[in-house]
Amino acid sequence: MRSQITVLLDKGVQLQFNVGETPMAPDVARNWLDAQFTALDCEPLRASGKVLTADKVLRVTEAAGAAMFKDEKWAADYVQAVHAALARPMIRVDVPAMTVTF
Repeated sequence: MRSQITVLLDKGVQLQFNVGETPMAPDVARNWLDAQFTALDCEPLRASGKVLTADKVLRVTEAAGAAMFKDEKWAADYVQAVHAALARPMIRVDVPAMTVTF
């Protein structure tokens, strides 16, 4: 089964990625997202400070913006990490709507 990640950014920018054949381990994916969340100085979505994996994906995607996705290595790591962390074949990350759907 083919796996894809669609990213919608501000100003109507839409990016579509096919997930590669070599999967990232879920723990490695969570660590990568954690590191990006910290490196990009992301803030939790919830007032409680609890950060769900989908929230982390949203904030990292928002902070990265179109500029980070131009870096092929970063984009490939992002796709593998999001796919492994959320464990779904079809993922849509919609930054303007602040939603992640499967």
